[in-house]
Amino acid sequence: MSKASRLGLLRDPDFGRLFAATALGQLGDRIVFLALPLAALEATHADEFRLGLLAAATTAGSLLVGLPAGAWVDRTRKRPVLAGADLLRALVLSTVPVAWWAGTLTIGWLYAVALVHGVLTVFFDVAYAGFLPHVVGRGRLLEGNAKLSAVRSVTSIGGPTVAGPLAGLAGAPAALWASAAGMAVSGLLALTVRTREPRPEPGPAPRLGREIGEGVRFVFGHPVLRAVVLGDAVFNLFLVLYQSMLLVFLTREAGLTPSGIGLVLSGMGCGALLGALLAARISARVGQGRVIWLASLATCPLTALMPVARPGWSLYAAAAGLAALSLGGVVRVVAQSSLQQALTPDRLLGRTSATARFVSWAGIPLGGVLGGVSGAVFGATATLWTGAVGMTLSALPNLLSPLRGPGAGAVPVPRTPA
Repeated sequence: MSKASRLGLLRDPDFGRLFAATALGQLGDRIVFLALPLAALEATHADEFRLGLLAAATTAGSLLVGLPAGAWVDRTRKRPVLAGADLLRALVLSTVPVAWWAGTLTIGWLYAVALVHGVLTVFFDVAYAGFLPHVVGRGRLLEGNAKLSAVRSVTSIGGPTVAGPLAGLAGAPAALWASAAGMAVSGLLALTVRTREPRPEPGPAPRLGREIGEGVRFVFGHPVLRAVVLGDAVFNLFLVLYQSMLLVFLTREAGLTPSGIGLVLSGMGCGALLGALLAARISARVGQGRVIWLASLATCPLTALMPVARPGWSLYAAAAGLAALSLGGVVRVVAQSSLQQALTPDRLLGRTSATARFVSWAGIPLGGVLGGVSGAVFGATATLWTGAVGMTLSALPNLLSPLRGPGAGAVPVPRTPA
């Protein structure tokens, strides 16, 4: 294979800039994933319930602005939204180390930062999903999503590897400086992308309710998209429930230090990277539709290895199970993201992405709260068992949809966007 073939879309300057911005932004986001709950443990001595509430606050933005964000983003060009959201996220995160050094950091402050960061992330993600088809073209969406997933996976490895030792040396709140810096540079890079999608054509007087309803009807009126978002909703609820007690289990039951936890999470990043590298090949062999439910069935049950793990070989096996979960998750997400973008007309890209995200993420705050309550009442181990079973059952909506039928191998792509 020639070098040009291997690089593919990376030879395109605009995709290269978007790729670099994604790398830095995702590195910052992965540091947040580890450093924010560690900051709550270290600086405020938060218990299991408060950690669950923090996880809920991180994702509550999807419920607060998830549907309106799609309508608002569809009214404008996407690139300025990407850059603005990244720069504002950097500013918000930088307040945590400042408050810590000033001696004023509280769990309430962390809740507020998590909530605002989550709202900005909604706008970023909705605009990102709508901007990518304009940068790469609809015919190369699978390649584009796979390459971007690969760089996200690399940062999943590097983020915890950086955040763990940094939190150990300088304190978890200080580690968020690195996160803020990555997002700030990501926002500046997004401004250098030269692709300009057409300005949305003016239609009737904007009516938020009507615009939101159009996106919701499109998603739920399509049997494939409906199954995908419902399966994601179940998976995400139980994933967050699982994750809300994972750090507690690794710290208190497995006896790991922040550096050790970083290595476990980096292993998940390795699985995600392998999944991104194999996603296009697996989708071509198995079928872009069929791989969505097969990936879940093959990897979610392995998360049950963690609640039975103890220091030693069983912990290594459990970490490998989490890596497999990440591998399957990336393969599934690349396939279904490309499918969603390919099936959606240009004028509905933002609203379809927002609707899918709203439904898929609707259970995430609930998962965080339930995880905290379950951890406080039943303990971290029982909560991990519940999460493992729930994630496995998330394949059911897709198994009961056209994705399981004889036509699931390939999904037709409209030649001309509506």
